Amino acid sequence: SSTEEEVNIGHAGTAMRFLTAYFAAQEGRTTILTGSDRMRNRPIKILVDALRSLGAEISYVEKDGYPPLRIQGKKLEKSTVEIDGNVSSQYISALLLMGARLPEGLKLQFIGKVTSIPYINMTLKLLDELDIETSWEGDVITIYPKDRIEPKTIVVESDWSSASYYFSYVALNPGAEIKLTSYKEDSLQGDSVLRAIYKNLGVASSIEGTTLSLRNTGQINAEAMDGLDLVGAPDIAQTIAVTCLGLKIPCFLTGLHTLKIKETDRLVALKNEIEKFGGVVEITNETLRLTPVAELNKGVAVETYDDHRMAMAFAPLALCTELEICDSEVVSKSYPTFWHDFYKLTS
Repeated sequence: SSTEEEVNIGHAGTAMRFLTAYFAAQEGRTTILTGSDRMRNRPIKILVDALRSLGAEISYVEKDGYPPLRIQGKKLEKSTVEIDGNVSSQYISALLLMGARLPEGLKLQFIGKVTSIPYINMTLKLLDELDIETSWEGDVITIYPKDRIEPKTIVVESDWSSASYYFSYVALNPGAEIKLTSYKEDSLQGDSVLRAIYKNLGVASSIEGTTLSLRNTGQINAEAMDGLDLVGAPDIAQTIAVTCLGLKIPCFLTGLHTLKIKETDRLVALKNEIEKFGGVVEITNETLRLTPVAELNKGVAVETYDDHRMAMAFAPLALCTELEICDSEVVSKSYPTFWHDFYKLTS
C-alpha cells in the first residue's frame, strides 16, 4: 500500500502542470498536489482529462476541475492523446515531458490550430538534448519511449521575459550599461525578440559566450512600435508598453489575445495603471494603443492585481517619475530576488 504525500507548489502554475503529468506516471506513488489559494482557482481540467485518457488515476480533492488533486501514480498503458492546439503550452509540454516514460511512448494529436509553437519547440529541443527521440509531423507529435536517461550537464538559459525589465531600465536610463547571464545567441525562447524590439527603443545588445550586454544608445525609432505583433512573445507586452510610456512615444501592440486569461486580465490592468500617469490607452481583445503624455504624473500608486509582471514592468518607470508599487512581493512567483537585483542597479 502506498502512503499519500502532499506536495504544495505555492503560486507556481508551471510546476502544477508539469508535476500533474509527472506524478501520474510514477507507479505506486500517491500524491496530493496542491498550491496557494489562487492556484486552487486556476483550472487544470484540460490536462487531467488528457491524462485520464491515457489511463491516469486522478481525482479532485475539493472542486471539480481545480487543484488540489489526488494522483495515484501507475503504469500508463495507453499511448495516444488528443488536445486542443490553442490551450496553454504548459499542458502540452507537461504531456511531452512524461511521454518517454510510457511503455509505448506518446502520440499527441492536436485538434485545431497550434498557438504556442516556440514553447513546444523548446520542450522538444530539451528532450533531444537528453537523447529522447521525438518527431513532429503535421498535427501529431511523437515521443519515443526510453527506459533510462543518462545523466548529463545542460546549461539552462536564463528567462528572457525576466531580462525584459533590464532592457526597459537601460532604455529609460541614458548612459546605462548592464551585463546579464546566461543567454544564448540562438535562443529557443520566443521572448528573445526583445533584442530586436529594444534596438528600436535605444538599447544595443550583444552576446559573448553566455553574457548578454546592454547599452543605451539614445537612438529611438518610434515607427517600429506602430503595429508591433507580439503573438509569439505576449509576456513582454507589459514591459514594452511601460517603456514607451517612459520614453514618451506612442505604441500600438497586437497579438495580445492570451493576455486576457493570464493571472489577471493584463490588458485592462495596463490601461488602468498607465492612465494614472496621464497616458491614454485603448484596448481591444488583442491590441493595445498608447497615446503618450509629455509630463508623467508623480506619486502614483501602481496596483499589481496579483500579477508578478505588473510589478516588474512598472519598476523601471521609477527612473522617470516618483511612484509606488503596491503588493511588491508578488514578484516571488517568478523572480523572488527581483527587488534586491533592481536596487543594485540604482544604488
